[in-house]
Amino acid sequence: MKNKDWTGGSASVFKGISASNHADGDRVAQDYYATEPKATEWLLKLEHFDGPILEPACGEGHIAEVLTRGGYSVISRDIIDRGYGEVADFLAIDNVEWSGDIITNPPYAFAQAFVEKALAIIPTGHKVAMFLKLTFLEGKARKHLFQTQPPARVWVSSSRLLCAPNGDFANIKGSAVAYAWFVWEKGYHGDTIIKWFN
Repeated sequence: MKNKDWTGGSASVFKGISASNHADGDRVAQDYYATEPKATEWLLKLEHFDGPILEPACGEGHIAEVLTRGGYSVISRDIIDRGYGEVADFLAIDNVEWSGDIITNPPYAFAQAFVEKALAIIPTGHKVAMFLKLTFLEGKARKHLFQTQPPARVWVSSSRLLCAPNGDFANIKGSAVAYAWFVWEKGYHGDTIIKWFN
């Protein structure tokens, strides 16, 4: 039997393995990709936080519920009412202060703005933890951020963790995306330590 040359593209590969690579043209409304609870469970094994914790892109509470079960006091907010938490724009100009730590999976299009805002409004010594694609390490636009406000630690997931479009975990079977927890400590000026988990 004659072998047929491969004519599919990357989209065919990802469809074939039921994986999502979150291509920019296919991203969901308001960039809402819910975080698999296991990712936050891992974070709580890796880091300790000082409350109250703000979850400013809470979606339907996938991160906040794990933090609450872990014994933390959590304030949950989102720019969209998804039936969980308060409605608030984290990037609003009048959002100028938060007295604890901040943990979230931000909309990726605004990820750097979320990091910069979070570091601007928390006290020195407090933490910002963002669940981001590993590719957040790339790019000239983020070079200045990493040079002036480097993360203290980047925890890279050795196994794929899931982020479900519109919180629909029932219809997502795998992921082609590598994720990491990026953890900043306000006032930290050393080198970034990269570690692995999962």
